[in-house]
Amino acid sequence: MDFLSQYGLFLLKVATIVIAILIVIGFAAAAGRKQTQDGLEVESLNKKYKALARSLRKAVLKKAEQKQAEKEQKKQDKAEEKSDAQKPRSFVIDFKGDLKASAVPSLREEVSAILDVATEDDEVIVRLENHGGMVHEHGLAASQLARIRDAGIPLVACVDKVAASGGYLMACVASRVYAAPFAILGSIGVLAQIPNFNRFLDSHGVDFEQVTAGKYKRTVTMFGKNTDEDRAKLKEELEDVHTLFKGAVAKYRPDLDLDKVATGEHWYGTRALELGLADELLTSDELLRSRAEDRELFRLEYKIKQPLQKRLMSGVDGALDRVVSARWQQRFESRLPR
Repeated sequence: MDFLSQYGLFLLKVATIVIAILIVIGFAAAAGRKQTQDGLEVESLNKKYKALARSLRKAVLKKAEQKQAEKEQKKQDKAEEKSDAQKPRSFVIDFKGDLKASAVPSLREEVSAILDVATEDDEVIVRLENHGGMVHEHGLAASQLARIRDAGIPLVACVDKVAASGGYLMACVASRVYAAPFAILGSIGVLAQIPNFNRFLDSHGVDFEQVTAGKYKRTVTMFGKNTDEDRAKLKEELEDVHTLFKGAVAKYRPDLDLDKVATGEHWYGTRALELGLADELLTSDELLRSRAEDRELFRLEYKIKQPLQKRLMSGVDGALDRVVSARWQQRFESRLPR
């Protein structure tokens, strides 16, 4: 018991040091980050692609070939300018999720701007990278995307890396889901894991007092003694959230076999396509370049000015989130064939 006590104290010291290091890293990162101003930035991806092609031609073609290519490009651009035909538009949004879905404030502004401009001939493409996190935060993110679909504007989700758990809750709202062959999709499940220090505190003569009003105001706790009734209640709450999760997925993808896919498992793109979690294997780069041939592409990013305190804490949150992401990566890589 003395060894276990000493070992527990050692773990607490290590955890304290790690947290302190993360805080320092966060402060340093936040201090070096420039403060942004509120506002919507819009980039024409068509112009970006043309500029990239122009730079490459300049590097690899001879002068005569360059002049000929530039002449043809200018001729094409003038023809497009003179044309009265309005090309349909694709509005591109990037959403990179974390545990608290902290990009939601920007997402809601981007969606609002699009809804004021877009028509049924346009579409919204969301490039999604999200491994999930808090239920209510990611539920709100999914609700923002639902605003687009409810307005009758086609919504497309592209998953190059991962859309799992709360990430898939967002992806399934789209009328069509594209996934890279090795993108990770699914994890339609709910998880709660809480360390308990009750025996450690008790062995050191530390009493934990908790006063509540309401039978189930607090069930499973980190410091008190948990009972089977507490665990059963938490399990009941998780099952209820899981039911809501499945209901949301079924609403937007009614053909899914929920008994098969709502087990908390995740799948890579090819297998996800077979199960109906995705509609086509395609990277976002392939999709956007194909759309650029007959559509105007605009990438939107709403930047929010952050106060100093929030910028400092965002550095800490980012460091912690990278730790979680690394754990996810290790979990997935462990399943790769050797």
